[in-house]
Amino acid sequence: MEPAPSVSSWAEQVRAFAGTFAADPDIPSEWASQILAQAQYNARVKRLMTPAQGSTSTVRDWQGYRARLVSPARIDAGVQFWRRNQQVLQEVQKQWGVPASVIVGIIGIETSYGQNVGNIRVLDALSTLAFDYPQEHPRALERAAYFRKELEQFLRLCRANGLDPLSITGSFAGAMGIPQFMPSSWMLYGEDYDSSGGVNLLTSAHDAIASVANYLRAHGWKPDQPAYFNIDLRQTTAAQMATLLAPDILPTFDQAALTALGAQLMPSGQRYEGQMALVELKNGENPPEYIAGTENFYAVTRYNQSSYYALAVLQLGEAVQRRFDLLQPTAAPAAPVAASSLPTDAP
Repeated sequence: MEPAPSVSSWAEQVRAFAGTFAADPDIPSEWASQILAQAQYNARVKRLMTPAQGSTSTVRDWQGYRARLVSPARIDAGVQFWRRNQQVLQEVQKQWGVPASVIVGIIGIETSYGQNVGNIRVLDALSTLAFDYPQEHPRALERAAYFRKELEQFLRLCRANGLDPLSITGSFAGAMGIPQFMPSSWMLYGEDYDSSGGVNLLTSAHDAIASVANYLRAHGWKPDQPAYFNIDLRQTTAAQMATLLAPDILPTFDQAALTALGAQLMPSGQRYEGQMALVELKNGENPPEYIAGTENFYAVTRYNQSSYYALAVLQLGEAVQRRFDLLQPTAAPAAPVAASSLPTDAP
C-alpha cells in the first residue's frame, strides 16, 4: 500500500483547490480556505477504496446477499418507517410515480431507515479521495477528478442549506444522510418536501423520501410499469444465453426478441411491451438465478450499479409492503405496486 501523502503535499493541494473559489460568487474564498484547511487525511478511507491486490473478480452469492439485507429485523424496521411516514409516501408516490415500496426498499438498504448513516467526516473522506485517490485503481485520475467535483459540491450544498461542513458524517465515499446521497446528487435531486427552507437529508425522512423518488424518476423510472419478471430459460441454448447476457443489465430485448432466443416470460409478464435485460444472479458454487429486468430495474441500478443491490431493494420493499398490509386494522391494502412485484408463477 502506498504511503500517505506528505504534509506539505497535502497542504499544497488543499491550498490550490481553495484558490479555485477566488472568483466564485457563491463560495467566499476565505470561508472555503478556512474549511478546507481543517480537512484531515483519512487512511481508512483510502484503504477501503484500494482494490485488493491480485483480485480480478468477486464470487457472488445472491442468496447470501439477500439474506443479509432482506432480513426480518430490516423488514420490521421498514414497517415502522412506513407507518411513521405513510401519508408522505402516498403523496410522493402519486406525485413522482415511484412506488412507496421502492422508496422504502432503498432507504432500508442504504441506512436501515436512518439508523446507520456512516461515521466518517465527509470533508475528510472527500478530501482524501480528491487529493490522494488510490493509484492502484485503473481509473485513478478520473476518480480523483470526480471526488474533487464532489468536494466542491459539498461546500456548495453546505452554504446553500446552512450546514456545518465540519460536523457532517457519512460513508467512506462521502455519501450522506438517510438516503446516502453524494453531494452532487443532493444538489441536483434533493427536495425540501417539508418546506423547512432547505433540503435536509440528514434528519428529515420526508425530504429523503421525496428526494429518492425524484432521483429515480430523473434516472428513467416509468410510473405504473413493472421492474422485473421471472423467466423460463429451459429452452435456451448456450449460444442464445451468451447473446442474452452480453448487454448485462442494459434493457435491450423486447418480448419477441426474448422468445426468439428461447427465453419465455411467465404469464404475468407476457403483456409487457418494453425493453428488458436478462439479469444473472450468481449463487457461489450453486446454480445462478435469472430474472428479466425492465427499464425500471435499470433505473434502480442508477442508484447503485449492481443488479444484486437493485433486486434486494425491490424485494425488501415488497416484503415490507406485504407485512404492512397484513398489519392494517382494516385489512385494506396499500396502493398497488405492479412496478416491483415478482410473479409467483414458477418456471
